[in-house]
Amino acid sequence: MGRNLLKTEQAITFVKDIFSQKLVQVLNLIPVSSPLVVLDGTGINDDLNGIERPVGFPIKSLNEQRAVVVHSLAKWKRVRLTELEIQPGEGILTDMRALRPDEDYSPIHSIYVDQWDWEKHIDSENRTLPYLKDTVLKIYQALYETEQEVAQRYPEKQAVLPKDIHFIASEELLAKYPHLTPKERENAIAKEYGAVFIYGIGGELSNGFPHDGRAADYDDWSTDNENGNKGLNGDILVWNPILYTAFELSSMGIRVDKKALLHQLERRGSLERATLPFHTMLLNDLLPPSIGGGIGQSRVCMFMLKKAHIGEVQVSIWDNEQRTILASQNINLL
Repeated sequence: MGRNLLKTEQAITFVKDIFSQKLVQVLNLIPVSSPLVVLDGTGINDDLNGIERPVGFPIKSLNEQRAVVVHSLAKWKRVRLTELEIQPGEGILTDMRALRPDEDYSPIHSIYVDQWDWEKHIDSENRTLPYLKDTVLKIYQALYETEQEVAQRYPEKQAVLPKDIHFIASEELLAKYPHLTPKERENAIAKEYGAVFIYGIGGELSNGFPHDGRAADYDDWSTDNENGNKGLNGDILVWNPILYTAFELSSMGIRVDKKALLHQLERRGSLERATLPFHTMLLNDLLPPSIGGGIGQSRVCMFMLKKAHIGEVQVSIWDNEQRTILASQNINLL
């Protein structure tokens, strides 16, 4: 088993190297360093769905001021664009590591998260649905080409991605499958097209419920878009033939401007957050307009290497019973 695990490790490195190089090229990104922890109370940590607890601890040398392990770097990256004087049309790419202890275990979830976190400075006039779609097409091109190279190097890892990705608004998806749950709708559309970008995620749909949760202060999910719907964000999903389900590879979007930030904070009943340092910077025009997202490293490796469990491509914490059950299925965790 040891040599097989070593081969998997080498394949993981191949996938990560190839895809990150392509992502840098298609989006014009500059790799930069990133933090594992940020100070609590700054508003910089990603709130995800707003209910997840960050890992926190006091720092002796800072008079016991608390720090928190990042959930992601959605807001930190936007601040970093300013600090590094990144120009419009340029962006940054970070190798993000995070802990999410409230994550429920599943074949695609663990408490350890690794992402390519990227952020790009854009002109204000590019806060549009066409620009969002164009960016998605570039990322999908990198994913498609990566899978082709993986299949060439490892012929047993058959390429399955379609040449093109399908776009659909979450409201349109609801209309297409009105009697299905959001996850069932994702499964249906991903199976039909093989790859899909669902946009407008976070705000309430016509049925009174959002397609999925989003924090109020990074992605813009409330602005009217050119398709007559709302939202300038979304998820890249592909059909996973191993797990036989829709498989999210990326959550991304155009970031909030002042108007969208205040509107979304009000809708979530959290206007008090407007006084936090990050939000104050945005409201005082100290942050650039941007687009950004996270692309799951372990998710991409799972998909490219046709693995059935995320523990096959990352080292995390699992209980012994689960390890035993998975080993009986010939699934060996790293």
